[in-house]
Amino acid sequence: MPRAHFRAICLGCLLVGLLTAWVSRPAGAQEITVGQAAAAMEDVLVKAIAQAERSVVAIARVNRNSTDGRGDLVPNLFNRVRPQDTAVPGEPGFIPNEYATGVVVGDGLILTANHVLRDESEYWVTTADRKTYKVLKVVGADPRSDLAVLKINAPDLTPIKLGDATKLKKGQIVIALGNPYAIARDGQVSASWGIVANLSRKDVPAASTRAEGGPRTEPALHQYGTLIQTDAKLNLGTSGGALVNLKGEMVGLTVALAASLGFEHSAGFAIAVDETFQRALKTLKQGREVEFGFLGVSPHRLSVDDVANGRHGVLIVSVVAGTPADKAGLMPNDMITHIDGQEVNEPDDLMLHIGKLPADGSPRITYERGGRIQTTQVQELSKKFVHGKKVVTTPSPAWRGVRVDYVTAAPDFDLTSGQRRLDVQGSVLVTEVQEGSPAWNEGLRANMLISHVGSASVSTPKQFRDEVAGKSGPVRLRLTVPSGERLERLERTIPPDAS
Repeated sequence: MPRAHFRAICLGCLLVGLLTAWVSRPAGAQEITVGQAAAAMEDVLVKAIAQAERSVVAIARVNRNSTDGRGDLVPNLFNRVRPQDTAVPGEPGFIPNEYATGVVVGDGLILTANHVLRDESEYWVTTADRKTYKVLKVVGADPRSDLAVLKINAPDLTPIKLGDATKLKKGQIVIALGNPYAIARDGQVSASWGIVANLSRKDVPAASTRAEGGPRTEPALHQYGTLIQTDAKLNLGTSGGALVNLKGEMVGLTVALAASLGFEHSAGFAIAVDETFQRALKTLKQGREVEFGFLGVSPHRLSVDDVANGRHGVLIVSVVAGTPADKAGLMPNDMITHIDGQEVNEPDDLMLHIGKLPADGSPRITYERGGRIQTTQVQELSKKFVHGKKVVTTPSPAWRGVRVDYVTAAPDFDLTSGQRRLDVQGSVLVTEVQEGSPAWNEGLRANMLISHVGSASVSTPKQFRDEVAGKSGPVRLRLTVPSGERLERLERTIPPDAS
C-alpha cells in the first residue's frame, strides 16, 4: 500500500477516534462535526511545527580536499557535479558534499549528531530566516552519545524547548523536522509525522544505514537500548533533526534510519531527551569531555533454564582488582539483579545502567550471593574509555605541565586480559606531560601512574586536583610505573612553575 494512502487511513482512523470521543460527550455539550475535528487536529500539528521549526537548521558539509586538482569535485554518493555547476554556500542552488540537520540549543550553538562530522570538512548552517553562517568551530563532540555542538556567529536564534522523553508512550504522535535530501538548503526544514512505535530500542550497527554515510567505530551507548523508534518518515539528511511532541517540545534528536536489504521502507530512530542526554548536552556546550561510568566486571547472561525458572539478572564472571566493583565487595558468581532499583535481565542492561551514569556516579547494586539478596553502594564509579574521535575544546587545566585521568580510561586498559594492571592501592593515570614543563623536566611521562601527592593517596582526578590545589612550593609525587607484571615505585619532586 502506498505510504500516502496509509497515512490518509491513519489520519482517518484518528479522526474517527476523536469523533467517537466527542459523540460520547456529556448531554448538552456542543455538537462537533467531522470537519471541526479535522481542523482541530490540523491546528495542533501546525502550531507544534511553527513553534519548533524556527529552532531547526540545515547543515551542509563541504570536504576541504574534494577536488581532483582540476577544480572538479571528486564524485561521491550525493554529489556528481562540478563546482561551476553549483552555487556557493548560502545560495539556493548550492549542493553540499553531504548534508544534515541541527537544532539551536543556545547562543549561536547548534546541536547535531556526531556521526555527521568528518575530518577535513567545513560546515555551513542555514537558519529558518534564510541566513547562512559558516561554522566557526566544533565546540564539543562525543562518539558514545553521538552528539556534537557547533558554534556559529548568530546570537539572536531561538533555542528549541526541550521536553521529557521519559514520559513518552507508544502510540503518541510525534513530528520529525529535518533536511531530507538537502531540500532545506534555504533553511526551511521539512516536517513528517507519525507515532512513537517503540521505546528503549537498540541501534544495531550492522543493520543501520547512517543518514550521512560512513562507518562508525565506537559501539555507541544507544546499542544497549536508548533510542526512540518512530514511523515518522526519516530520509537521508534528517540526522541531527528534532523529533517533537504536539507541544512543540523536542523529545528526541533524529539520528538513524535502519533499513533491511530488499525493503523499501525503514524504521526511524531518535536519541531520547532524558537525563543522560541533558548531561551530555550541557557538557558539550561547555567544550568539555563527556564521561561515562565504568564498574569493572565481566557480565554473562543467565542460562535458559535459569530464565525459565523465573530468575533474572546477570552473572559476574570476573571482577578486576582495584575497580569500583572490587571496592564495593562484588565477587565472581554474584548475580546482579538491579541497578538503582531498575531490573537487570541481560549484560546490555548492566552496560546501559552503568554507562548512562557519570564517572563519579554512585549506583546502588542489588545482587544475589549464595541464595541471599544483598545490596551494596558503589562509592564512586570509574571512567570508561571511549573509542572514536572526541572534540574537547575546554580540557581540564594542567598542573605544572601534567594532566591526569582515571586509569580505566586508558586506551590500552583491557578488562579481560589485564593489559594494564591497576594499582590496587589506587592511582591516577598521567595522560599528558607538556614538554619543557616542571613535570617534564623531572622525568614524568604519559602512562605513568600517580598514587600519592605527598602522603595523601589519590585514585581519581578530582582527588589529585584537590591535593595539589594551593600548593606553591615543591610537591612530592609517588609514582607507579607498569613494568611487565610488576609495578615499579618511584618518587619525584615537582618544583613550581618558573615565574
